[in-house]
Amino acid sequence: MTATEDHGGGHGAGARPRQTWDDGLIARRAQRRVGGRTQGRAQGGSAAGAGEGATGASCGPGEGPRGERGRRETAEAGERAYGGPSYGAYDPGGAYEPGGAAYEPGGGAYGPGARSFAAGALRPRLDALRQLVGLSRTRLDGRTLAGAVRVLDEADARGRHPLGHTVVAFAGATGSGKSTLFNALAGAHLSEAGICRPTTAAPLACAWTDHAEGLLDRLGIPVADRRRPAHPYDPALRGLVLIDLPDHDSAASGHRERVDRLLGLVDAVVWVVDPEKYADAVLHERYLRPLAGYAEVTFVVLNQVDRLPGEAAVQVLDDLRRLLDEDGLALGEHGEPGAAVLALSALTGEGVGELREMLGRLAAECGAAERRLAADVDGTMARLRPQYVADGAPVGFSERARAEFEDRLAEAAGAAAAGQAAERAWLRDAAWACGTPWGRLARGRALGRTGRAARAADRTDIPGARASAVEAVTARPAVEEAVRTLADEATAGLPGPWAQAVREAAGWGGRGLPEAVDEAVAAATAGRRPARPPWWSVVAAAQVALLVVQVVGVVWLLGVVAGLFGGVEWWLPALLTTGGAAVGSGLAWCCGVAARGPARRHGQAAEARLREAAVGCGRARVLEPVGAELARYREVRAQYVIATGGG
Repeated sequence: MTATEDHGGGHGAGARPRQTWDDGLIARRAQRRVGGRTQGRAQGGSAAGAGEGATGASCGPGEGPRGERGRRETAEAGERAYGGPSYGAYDPGGAYEPGGAAYEPGGGAYGPGARSFAAGALRPRLDALRQLVGLSRTRLDGRTLAGAVRVLDEADARGRHPLGHTVVAFAGATGSGKSTLFNALAGAHLSEAGICRPTTAAPLACAWTDHAEGLLDRLGIPVADRRRPAHPYDPALRGLVLIDLPDHDSAASGHRERVDRLLGLVDAVVWVVDPEKYADAVLHERYLRPLAGYAEVTFVVLNQVDRLPGEAAVQVLDDLRRLLDEDGLALGEHGEPGAAVLALSALTGEGVGELREMLGRLAAECGAAERRLAADVDGTMARLRPQYVADGAPVGFSERARAEFEDRLAEAAGAAAAGQAAERAWLRDAAWACGTPWGRLARGRALGRTGRAARAADRTDIPGARASAVEAVTARPAVEEAVRTLADEATAGLPGPWAQAVREAAGWGGRGLPEAVDEAVAAATAGRRPARPPWWSVVAAAQVALLVVQVVGVVWLLGVVAGLFGGVEWWLPALLTTGGAAVGSGLAWCCGVAARGPARRHGQAAEARLREAAVGCGRARVLEPVGAELARYREVRAQYVIATGGG
C-alpha cells in the first residue's frame, strides 16, 4: 500500500480531504537495513500475506501456528508471559459450559448484590439525559434524539449485569496477530491463527469467570464459541471476558458488521496493530479517530516487534504515538488518564506480561463499563450541543422588551386617546352641570343633536375618540409588529429548535389578538357611567338660585322703568341682575378650574383600564405561552448541563 493510496473509499461529498499516510514506512526502512535473518522474516510476513505471529512459514501441514506445533508455540508463549510453568493441554474445540469446572472468584462482585453504575456517579447524568429526551420529544425530531435513546437503552442493558465483569475486545486488521495474542493471554490455543485470510470468522470469547453467561448472551456469542482459559486460572484476571473479533478489514461478507456491532457493546478495546499496517488509513479514519473520546478504555498494542531490529521498534512506537495524537486520542502518559500504548510480541511473549497486568488492573477496578458508558454520554452530549446551547446571549426577553410590547399593544388599543377623551368628557360634564343656565342653553343650541350624542357617549365612558381607538385595534399591522418584535427579542441566542418553538407560540397567540383586544376593550368600557361629584349638584342649585335672582332683578327693573315701583332707583334692580349674572359666571369658571384635577385623574383611570384590558389579553395570548416555552428551554438546558457532567 503506497503512501498516496486512498484507503476506505470514504472520500465522498462532505468527507475529510485525502491525507497522506506513512503506512509503515519506518518499519520497511528498518527491515531494509538488516541482514538475511530479518529479511527472511520480512518475506514471510509482508502486509499482504503475513501470518498472525509472522513465522515465515507457509500454510502447509504441520507448518505455521496451526496444528500441534501451533499449540506448542502458543503454550510456550503463555509460559513466558506468565513467568510460570506451562499450562496443561487444552481442547480447542471445547465449548464454554456453565456447568463445567467452576471458576469461583473471591468476593461478591459477581453475585446478585454486585455494584452497578445505577448507584454510581453516572446515574445522575443518565437520569438527566432521560429527562432531556422526554422534554425534547415534541421539539426535536426522532433522528436527532436517536443517539441519546440508544445510549439509554445500552445503559439499561449493561446495567442488568454487575460491574465485576469487564468485557474487552481484541480488534485489528488482517495479519496483526490479535488471535495469537488472545491465545497467549488465555494460556491455551483457543483461536485459530495462520496466514490464510481471514482466519477469525466469528467472535470467540474467553472468560475468567463462571458468571458471564448473561453478558455473552447480550453480545450474541453462541455457547459453542465460548472458551475457558488454561488451568490454573490466573487470579489477576478474575472477572475478565476477552473477545477475539474478526478482522475489521476482512474481505469476507459480514465481518465488518460484526466488528462494528460488538465494538459498540464491549467495555474496552485492545487494538492490535503490526509494523506494516499500524498507519493504515482505514484503522485511523474509521475507528481510532471517531473513538477518540474513549481513550480511557482503549489499548493500542504494537505487535510483532520481534520482527524489528535494534531501535526500529522504538521508532515505530513513537510514530504510532504521533498518529494517535493526530487522531485526537489522548495517551495515558505521566500518570494521566488516556489510551495505553505498548509494544509486544505475542509470539515470543515479550511485553505480554505488561498487557496482562494492565488488563488485570482494569478488571480489578470494575470501572471500565462505567467509563465506557460515560464516554457514550459525552459523545452524545457533544453531538446534541447545537440543539441545546445558546450562543451566549441572555435567554428570554427582558423587562424592557415586555414593557415595549405592552406599550405597543396599549397604543394599538387607543388607551391614551381614550383617556384624553374621557378627560375632555369629564370637563364637558362639569361645565354642563356647573355652568350658568344661559351658557347651557347656548351650548345646547350650538351642539344640537351631535352634542347630545357625544355627551351620551362620554357619560358611558366611550368617548368620541372611541371610533379611532377601534380602528387602531383592528389594524392588524400594529399588533403583528408588536408580536414580531417580542418574538425576535425572546429568540435572540436560542438554539434553532427552541427559537422555532417560541416563534410558533407567539404566532399562534398573535393570530386572533386584534379581535381579542377589541373585545376586551369593549367589555372594559361597556355600561360604565362616571359618578357625578356631589358638589356638582350644589353648584347647580346655586346656579338656579342665581338665575332666580337675575329674573327677579329683570322684572324689578322693568317695573321701575314702567313706573310701577315709585321711589325706587333703577340702579338697584340693575345691580341685582348684573350681580347675579357675574356671580354665576364666576362660579362656573371656578368650577371649571376645580374640575381639571378630577378630570385628569378620571382620564388616567380610563386609560389604565383600557390599557389593562389590552395588556391582559396580550399577556394571556402571547407573553404567557412564550414564557412557558422559555421556561421549558431553561429546564431542558439545566438537564443538559447535568447530563454533560456539569454542576
